[in-house]
Amino acid sequence: MSEFLLPESKWPAMPDRHREFLSSALPIFRRVGVLSGVAAGGSFISNRLDHYSDLDLVLVVAPDASPLARADREAIAARIGPLLCAFIGDHVNEPRLLICLYGPPLLHVDLKFLPPNELNPRVEDPVVLWDRVGDVHRALAAGPAAYPSPDLQWIEDRFWVWVHYAAAKIGRGELLEAVDFLGALRKFALGPLALQLGAARPDGVRRAEDLSTDAVSSLVSTVAEYDASSCYRALTNAITLYRGQRAALGLPSLVRRSAAEAESVAYLESIGQTLT
Repeated sequence: MSEFLLPESKWPAMPDRHREFLSSALPIFRRVGVLSGVAAGGSFISNRLDHYSDLDLVLVVAPDASPLARADREAIAARIGPLLCAFIGDHVNEPRLLICLYGPPLLHVDLKFLPPNELNPRVEDPVVLWDRVGDVHRALAAGPAAYPSPDLQWIEDRFWVWVHYAAAKIGRGELLEAVDFLGALRKFALGPLALQLGAARPDGVRRAEDLSTDAVSSLVSTVAEYDASSCYRALTNAITLYRGQRAALGLPSLVRRSAAEAESVAYLESIGQTLT
């Protein structure tokens, strides 16, 4: 296969800053011998790039190239723009990711360095911007993209332990921890389930505001202020929301942790009685 380069006329609409960055970066990437191609993910795929968007770029390393050290990746990142700061994505368990901030004007760009054989499995089909010899297209054709659905059994096995934990923190007065933990409940359970039920990508609480008014209001009701009574109400609302989501999904194979549910809810109610 000969070299492929997606014309800019085929790019989605985007702010001038994003377009100018990509337009100048692609010729530089093409001159880097160890790179075999570039693809764009995230908002580039869904045609939702706005002034607040970052750029998610997959830099495909040639299959016969040696693995790139962090210094090599940072050197490539520094060639494509005024790099202010860069760090690896170890906080999201993704050491192949280099998170970059360019500017001014500021632009967040994620550079994920992958050999072709690591393009699968993947959660989305990126838009191929450049492919030197067809490695990127062949790798993407080898398997479909699939974003993982929330595992309701995984959530059910943990949810009532989480409720007890949060209730204990409210009772003890560790309200910062309680507020933070309610955020984790939304990210790992309530948000993905709400998005799944709304036929949207179940990615934490990303773009949850695009859901129905009722769905958004239910999630907002689980947001607590730095106040014990507020945390108690938010956790109670989280339980109500989760029970509704669980019923709406109606999985017949789900093993409900009914004893843990009853005891944890009773424990939370006992904490609530101390707050009145």
